Amino acid sequence: MLYKKDLINLLDISGCDYFIKEHEALHTVEDSKAHRGTISGAHSKNLFLKDAKGQFYLLSIEENTSIDLKKTMKHIGSKKLSFAKSEYLYSILGIEPGSVSPFSLINDKNKKVIFYLDKKFLDSEKVNFHPLVNTATINISTLDMISFVEKHHNSVNLLDLKLLEQL
Repeated sequence: MLYKKDLINLLDISGCDYFIKEHEALHTVEDSKAHRGTISGAHSKNLFLKDAKGQFYLLSIEENTSIDLKKTMKHIGSKKLSFAKSEYLYSILGIEPGSVSPFSLINDKNKKVIFYLDKKFLDSEKVNFHPLVNTATINISTLDMISFVEKHHNSVNLLDLKLLEQL
């Protein structure tokens, strides 16, 4: 299992442009807004989901965006999508609840998780995600984050939530 220091080492080796802001533990979007301080760029909420067939998904969406899971299921070709149990967080992604982020995919050695990134993030030069713990935030260029995930896990699928709203 890789940890925060391992992630930072991988980011450095990859030549990613980032900085880390340490803060108190943030468990929800509301916690984050109240206690993270000023960090530029788009902020996220991350959903770790499982469908009826046992397929896992990680959806990273902009923090102020709402999502209709029923419409999302149809878009990604899944049925009966629901939040995955917390024991899967640790066994697959090596993290505790509240620390979900695309960076946790480095621990998905068997590539069980399909990752979807809110297309809205492409409008922002910088994005913010937890580095495997919820006591820090990594501010990283959007393109570096996408390249990092693709290098260390799998392709990044884009989720167009504006399109889903029209369905």
